[in-house]
Amino acid sequence: MESVLTEAVALLDEAGPSALTFRALAQRLGGGVASIYWYVASKDELLDRATDHVIGMVLADIEALPEQDDPIDALRAMALTLFDAIVERPWLGSYFMRNTDLQNNSLRLWEKLGQQSLRMNLTPRQRFHAVSAVTGVVVGSAVDLGQEPPAEVLDGAVSRDEFLGRFVATWRELDPAEFPFVHEIADEFEGHDDVDQFRSALDLTLAGLRLQAGG
Repeated sequence: MESVLTEAVALLDEAGPSALTFRALAQRLGGGVASIYWYVASKDELLDRATDHVIGMVLADIEALPEQDDPIDALRAMALTLFDAIVERPWLGSYFMRNTDLQNNSLRLWEKLGQQSLRMNLTPRQRFHAVSAVTGVVVGSAVDLGQEPPAEVLDGAVSRDEFLGRFVATWRELDPAEFPFVHEIADEFEGHDDVDQFRSALDLTLAGLRLQAGG
């Protein structure tokens, strides 16, 4: 099973879920398609188990983090670790926590995040919403950042800054009375750093959690 999951993750990393077929996996393992069915019953199960295999490595990294006196600081460190893993593997965000019967490591990681909320003065519903919000910011931002750039950026025809600049140029031509916000942030959007944008979103979420927990 370890070899099956290792090669499945390699296929996912190379070309995404569409590339993960039993035939392609069998070829990499040097066997027949029927041999894969000894380990998993379907592609969905394979995706869930491959996800859990990777999340197991993320969980190990999180468990190796130094202990924090402040639960908010601990949540931030865990969130950044998960974010980095999903940016590296954009497919991971689509399957994280999809099937906790098969994804024991995903459930354990969610539990790790949730245990930090137990250190704060929150109701059970607030804890659930807090961990859901942190996870949502991490997974959503990481998947978005991990998407393949537009073809013209990918092939070097234009730079990322030039690509973003096209939008900014259009925005600046809009009526500022109708689009005051867009005019206000145009300079910030142009050449912005995606990771900095994520970290700011995470910090805003955590600051709200700290206020909800009474500081």
